[in-house]
Amino acid sequence: MISSCKTVIQTDESFRETSLHGNPRYPFAFYLEDIWDFDFHRMDWHWHQELEFLVVQEGTVHCSVGIRQFDLEQGYGLFINRSILHRFEADNHAIIPNIVFSPVFLAAEQTGIYQDFIHPLVNAAIPFQIFSPEVSWQKNILDNLDSVFELQKQPSSSRLLTISLLFHLWNTLFEHLQDISGTSVRRTDMAQTKLQLMMQYIQDRFRDPLSLDEIAASASVSKSRALQIFQDHIQFSPIAYLISYRLQRAAFLLSETEKPISSIAEETGFSDSGYFCRTWKKHYGMTPKEYRNTHR
Repeated sequence: MISSCKTVIQTDESFRETSLHGNPRYPFAFYLEDIWDFDFHRMDWHWHQELEFLVVQEGTVHCSVGIRQFDLEQGYGLFINRSILHRFEADNHAIIPNIVFSPVFLAAEQTGIYQDFIHPLVNAAIPFQIFSPEVSWQKNILDNLDSVFELQKQPSSSRLLTISLLFHLWNTLFEHLQDISGTSVRRTDMAQTKLQLMMQYIQDRFRDPLSLDEIAASASVSKSRALQIFQDHIQFSPIAYLISYRLQRAAFLLSETEKPISSIAEETGFSDSGYFCRTWKKHYGMTPKEYRNTHR
């Protein structure tokens, strides 16, 4: 059953998702989601230590994964490696069954199976892999994912059969991603580290009148480098991200409190309520009051 209520991705200050996926005894979770049901029709920036596989069952998904942007059409699938920043958006209903699970769901870290077949891929510099139904080995993975999804919809899904299917999927993926040969340690993405430092600085001080100089200095980079890092990773300038984050905080206050709009504007760093209302409508196509009424 696909929920029709609005929702958001819950993250901490570094954009790490805070929701648990499964539990320590069974670190695996299945979701059947419609991106259109998320606030502002997007599953906003987040990352997690778990691996993620999804298939577009209906619609088109606008994907941002790491520094890449692409559209994923119906019938296509996607693998996102652990610790990779990503976001999904949609212009209409976009249904994406997906699974999120820890690498140790396949094998314990101290085992040879993990060291030889899982560790090399999850630690390689491979942020994601698209699966096309027109490529034979990728079609096999898509069929495998469909079988996994169908299992989870049953009242009593088989855990053993689920992990068996995932082993088959992983074997196919491992065999065809030849880039991992010779590199068993993921290259540190310094740019993403700098980005997260600047994002955290903005989130900690979003109520203050921040400048580009201050944001860049928080990560010990130049203004031009700060602009490049933001544009490469999230397609926003630092100041545009600051405004976006202020609006996100305002959205929470509008939907969860009875505070006056003027108070919310001041609390989220806007110079006056008129500017706040104009900025809000420009971004979201409705007034703050209309948003509040919709989310009651």
